Amino acid sequence: MTNRSPARRMLLVCAVLLVAAPFVPRVADELLNLWSDFVPSPCSPVPGGDSSYFCIQLFRHPSVVPLAARVLVLGLLLVACLAAIRWSLQPVRDLIPMIADVGPQNLGHRLRPGQGRGELAALGRGIDDMMDRIAVGYDAQRRFAADASHELRTPLAVQRTLIEVGMARDLNPDQIALLAAQLLETNQRNERLIEGLLVLAESDRGLVSHAPVRLDEVTRAAVDAHESRAAEAGVTMTCELLPRVVTGERVLLERLVTNLVQNAIKYNRPGGTIDVRVGANPALVVVNTGDDVPPEEVTGLFEPFHRLAGTRIDHSGGAGLGLSIARSIVRAHEGTIAAHSTGHDGLRVQVSFPDASLT
Repeated sequence: MTNRSPARRMLLVCAVLLVAAPFVPRVADELLNLWSDFVPSPCSPVPGGDSSYFCIQLFRHPSVVPLAARVLVLGLLLVACLAAIRWSLQPVRDLIPMIADVGPQNLGHRLRPGQGRGELAALGRGIDDMMDRIAVGYDAQRRFAADASHELRTPLAVQRTLIEVGMARDLNPDQIALLAAQLLETNQRNERLIEGLLVLAESDRGLVSHAPVRLDEVTRAAVDAHESRAAEAGVTMTCELLPRVVTGERVLLERLVTNLVQNAIKYNRPGGTIDVRVGANPALVVVNTGDDVPPEEVTGLFEPFHRLAGTRIDHSGGAGLGLSIARSIVRAHEGTIAAHSTGHDGLRVQVSFPDASLT
């Protein structure tokens, strides 16, 4: 690929032009002479005089013949330049069929140009890197669709079983109430899952609008809304909220803080604590004293439907999308999110956003 570099071909064309440049005036003179010798005179002899010689000389005047010669030479040069350009860019055109054949059925296809220093090698490496990213994203989407199907299929199967049991036997009022409660709980879980999928899709799409949002006010509202839930779980929440403005969408930022607070309550222990802080850098920190999280499993917690110890289905009422949605929302706001664990006594999640002026 590097031996057919367009730059080398263009360099060769330039060298040929430099060598041929001294001969261009001589070629133009020869064309002028040919024009004078072979082009018939446009004049006719006049009785009693020889006007043909005068007309031929007039036709050979520099204002006529050299102009035609220049046009002819210019046309030949343009044709030669077009041929040279097409020849120089032929290696790039040869890449088109190779790229056009790439699709979902062969995302593993790569150009593999090697470690050459030419521009075609650099282009090939760039295309291969792009295909690597596309393949990763495609595999992630396919895995996400499979996981979502599994998550939805399980509660739907539970609902079907409960309905079939209710139809197969006569139930007393207490059994009917229990069956209805189980169906309602399963249905609520499906609603939470579908809502989470919609939020995740919306945040992955990016921001529709950009407006200054007071992150400290959003966090205060989320903490106040979950105080009773934390008290029921035996968890104490403390917060330190400094003024902080984030440019983005308020609804998504509210979902971000809510998910992190809910996650801290859900995976905490009776008598545990949650510390929520808003500041300049990092912008948001949520620390809980909950389940022991091995450091090597922290990164996986941000994957959709991933739970601690690799479990996929639990009965805690969650859909396994809380941290995935949080990561997607942070990325949509051009921020970063990270989690840290020492292997015991809970998890620390911190979020950073680009600086924004307080208005």
